Amino acid sequence: MNLQKTIHTWGEMIKFGHSIFALPFALMATFLAGRQLPGKYPSLRQFVLIVICMVSARSLAMTFNRIVDARIDANNPRTAGRALPAGMITMRQAWTFFLLCSLMFLVGTAGFLRLTGNPWPLLLALPVMVYLCGYSYAKRFTRWSHFWLGSAIALSPAAAWLAIHPASIGLSALLLVLAVTFWIGGFDIIYACQDIEFDRSIGLHSLPSRLGPAAALWIARTAHTLVVVLLAGLGIIEQLGMAYWIGVGGVALLLFIENSLVHPHDFSRVNLAFFTINGVVSLLLGTLTIVDIIL
Repeated sequence: MNLQKTIHTWGEMIKFGHSIFALPFALMATFLAGRQLPGKYPSLRQFVLIVICMVSARSLAMTFNRIVDARIDANNPRTAGRALPAGMITMRQAWTFFLLCSLMFLVGTAGFLRLTGNPWPLLLALPVMVYLCGYSYAKRFTRWSHFWLGSAIALSPAAAWLAIHPASIGLSALLLVLAVTFWIGGFDIIYACQDIEFDRSIGLHSLPSRLGPAAALWIARTAHTLVVVLLAGLGIIEQLGMAYWIGVGGVALLLFIENSLVHPHDFSRVNLAFFTINGVVSLLLGTLTIVDIIL
């Protein structure tokens, strides 16, 4: 029971379940880049290394964010129960976990050098870690922090493409990166609507707190419209088939529903929009894209 509780506490601290938001897009890039390989698919070892790098990078970034925001979280009624401010995890334990995740990420990137002779993942590992951790300070000085978060998570498909077949990285990878950036940025704006008054009270920046919820939500809708346009462009350039286009249609419908759930004076369904729908978006598109490539 204690072990279960410990696993649950750590899982909640780093929001391990949120890996579902980024992992399918990293795997999309893995299989798209894999089409350029002699066997037309990434190997099992490449696939495993992508998962290790993605999960460890996300975990180190989330842990760093929790460390940096511990005092802020303690003063926010919505987040005061999180593991660090509530004392369920000590600061020393959090830093140790951060270092372990960082080491795992470096080992994963080095794996590509040993497996395929590709040095780029290891060469770019440190800059990527700095950019991921830098997001934690963004809300202190810019209202556009939502899109810093989006671009940080969007590094996962770019990094996966670079790791699998660096010579083919180009416009398709860029479209996928932009799609993820605007998708994450848009739903982070929606999520930030819960903290408008708190952010204003302590001087934190966010689009909802600086522009008001109505204007911020329109920016989120615009961002999500761009997501569909970018995914359509990716499908055309990569000449993807019916399964992919069904996925894009599903994403368009789900994003429309997501943005319909939240209104400037009603944030009661933010969690439904944030957790459930976005999880379905990434799984749906990721699965159908991979199926399309395999078939």
